[in-house]
Amino acid sequence: MTSIDLQPELHTEVERRRNFAIISHPDAGKTTLTEKLLLYGGAIHEAGSVKARRAQRKATSDWMAMEQQRGISITSTVLQFEYKNCQINLLDTPGHQDFSEDTYRTLAAADNAVMLIDAAKGLEPQTRKLFEVCKMRQLPIFTFINKLDRPGREPLELLDEIEQELGLQTYAVNWPIGMGDRFKGVFDRHQQQIHLYSRVEHGSREAVDTVIDVGDPKIEELLEQDLYYQLKDELELLDELGAELDQDLVHQGKMTPVFFGSAMTNFGVDLFLNSFLEYALKPGSRRSTAGEIAPTYPEFTGFVFKLQANMDPKHRDRVAFVRVCTGKFEKDMTVNHARTGKTIRLSRPQKLFAQDRESIDIAFPGDVIGLNNPGVFAIGDTIYTGQKIEYEGIPCFSPELFATLRNPNPSKFKQFHKGVSEIREEGAVQIMYSADESKRDPILAAVGQLQFEVVQFRLQQEYGVETLLELLPYTVARWVVNGWEALNKVGRLFNTATVKDSWGRPVLLFRNEWNCQQLQQDHPELELAAIAPVVSGQQPVDG
Repeated sequence: MTSIDLQPELHTEVERRRNFAIISHPDAGKTTLTEKLLLYGGAIHEAGSVKARRAQRKATSDWMAMEQQRGISITSTVLQFEYKNCQINLLDTPGHQDFSEDTYRTLAAADNAVMLIDAAKGLEPQTRKLFEVCKMRQLPIFTFINKLDRPGREPLELLDEIEQELGLQTYAVNWPIGMGDRFKGVFDRHQQQIHLYSRVEHGSREAVDTVIDVGDPKIEELLEQDLYYQLKDELELLDELGAELDQDLVHQGKMTPVFFGSAMTNFGVDLFLNSFLEYALKPGSRRSTAGEIAPTYPEFTGFVFKLQANMDPKHRDRVAFVRVCTGKFEKDMTVNHARTGKTIRLSRPQKLFAQDRESIDIAFPGDVIGLNNPGVFAIGDTIYTGQKIEYEGIPCFSPELFATLRNPNPSKFKQFHKGVSEIREEGAVQIMYSADESKRDPILAAVGQLQFEVVQFRLQQEYGVETLLELLPYTVARWVVNGWEALNKVGRLFNTATVKDSWGRPVLLFRNEWNCQQLQQDHPELELAAIAPVVSGQQPVDG
């Protein structure tokens, strides 16, 4: 098929795609909301809550053994489903704060973000941190205020907090009727209809929804009088004080449509999904070495935003998650690898759905495909057909915890080296080495303690290697902007350790922010960066 013949198909497929990631603080109910979106999207027939009884199914989106033991999302998976003739790609991000690095990368592949907030707690630290990344990327943000079936804060107060603290204008698309035990449903402001829900056991199936127009006298029979009057008063206030919905501001990430509901009881989930399809950004243009590239550009291009080893322990596999940016992906196609200049045949592409994967033949912009990765791909790599194109890389953020990882068993050296190397490729944790050549043990650098536990757990489970971890007394890392040459000019440094990252670049570790500032005052000529320079065109080195 020539590129001219492809245009109508490409245009149609881009138009019907929506892609988003969910950002939230731990325990805001992200895994539950993910399950319920899949339930309403028809991708699963019964939702399994994370904290539900053992007899119920494990939550579909958590596949790693450690996730299932703890009931948290540690890694990002991709869930794809059809809903109302739209193809939805849900990039499920880690809910645990120790895994923000993985979330940052997933946000690089998303076109929209859904900010999930617990109605009782409001904005929490991790949500604020991830919001900053969305802002940096100018992603449209949709807010779902969850857990209305429990006692919580006043809805108007929650809107005010988002406006004051995040500087985002809000527009309530729907409004809750009651709260806690008296949470009856929501009012859809767009359609001017009341949705009254009946609970279903454990929220495992879709809630039964009674829809009533706003002027219908039946409301008086179905809704307690005080709740009805409270709803009328609050809607009047909203109409007077609230802004109008502005689609352009939403797309620029300056206004957030707000939805109220309860993922656990399925109240409001379908309304959110319907409005999201209407307001969300479709796959758009991306910056590259050849300028802005539109999704309808006829050649295939994509970039690797995540690597994962051993998703299927039986096969010891490694999967590269690729976001399709332009053109049409076809099974068995041959692509160029921008960093190495190699040609690669993509023979076993997979559609990903948590731990279930099926082979796919085609994919379009906005989709995510899984490619078997025999050590070829690194995070941020671009693959393409036609003229050479390279997308912007994905930065590494400054870690806050550091530890030396030791292998006490010399006979397991090979397995240890292989495990460390494969886990480093995934970017689940940054790996550094001492600048002193006599010290060969890798230094793990992470955002949170749980990342260390996962590395040790996986080395034991997947590679059969017991390890020892020795925490180091540093909390701040800074990359030396002009490399070793700039560092050598400065001479001896105090109150800092010099290490090299996986790319062989110098990194300075400090005990605290004060030590870092002191060094910068003493050596103003030395340029330091908190985010690693983005690398393209070179392979990371081990040790």
